[in-house]
Amino acid sequence: MRISNILFSRIGKWSKQYANLPDRYIKRSMEQVYWRNPKGINYRANAVIQRKKFYFSVHRPWTAEFRNDNAPGVYRPKVFVEPVKEWNFFCGDRVEVLVGKDKGKQGIVKHIFEERNWVIVDGLNCKLKQMGADKKREFEGIWMQEEQPLLITNEVALVDPSDLAPTTVEWRLTEAGERVRVSIRTGRIIPMPATASQTIDYKSKSTYKEQPKDTEGSVVTEVTFKPKLCTFEMDLMDKMGIKEDRIPPKSYWY
Repeated sequence: MRISNILFSRIGKWSKQYANLPDRYIKRSMEQVYWRNPKGINYRANAVIQRKKFYFSVHRPWTAEFRNDNAPGVYRPKVFVEPVKEWNFFCGDRVEVLVGKDKGKQGIVKHIFEERNWVIVDGLNCKLKQMGADKKREFEGIWMQEEQPLLITNEVALVDPSDLAPTTVEWRLTEAGERVRVSIRTGRIIPMPATASQTIDYKSKSTYKEQPKDTEGSVVTEVTFKPKLCTFEMDLMDKMGIKEDRIPPKSYWY
């Protein structure tokens, strides 16, 4: 197994969209190519036969467990996921469980799985899992508690920090133009948790130090292109002071 796979497999709290990993790496680690045409002018470009339907569970797309779940020739029944217009849950949010034995208890979101509308709450909705059992040695193994995923649609709800009660939320814009989550019940802003902005490189954006090969922030924010309602040729003529005075002759299609 590649060392990068081992390292990235430990970063399990990020969903595919919040992986902070290059999209090309996630795509390369997921793809299963069964046939690809040779390169050359005699062959059609980008002709490839590959797997398109994957089964998503609690394993991240770049891990060995995900590849085992989606081994070649192994196909699982399709899982229908309810479309969610806006994703409102992030790592570090306080939520309340609405179903199960832990109904009414509150906890912190530890993992998010946007592909299945799942979140995992730290220490809640657990089940016992037996590990290391060996019948030959008559060893029963050990039992560990493992958190199970909860659906964001009807099994958990965000907690309003003003009164610590569950609420539904919607996204709104402040006067400064910042997009925030607002409790529908109280109208108060639910701030984003600090852990939602964590990446592999830093715990918070303010603590990140620019590296020698990094592009400076001032260079990235510099505006070098202003879009105009003109073609490339028209823009070039405008900058060089060329004026087109010629009148094209009339032409007829018949």
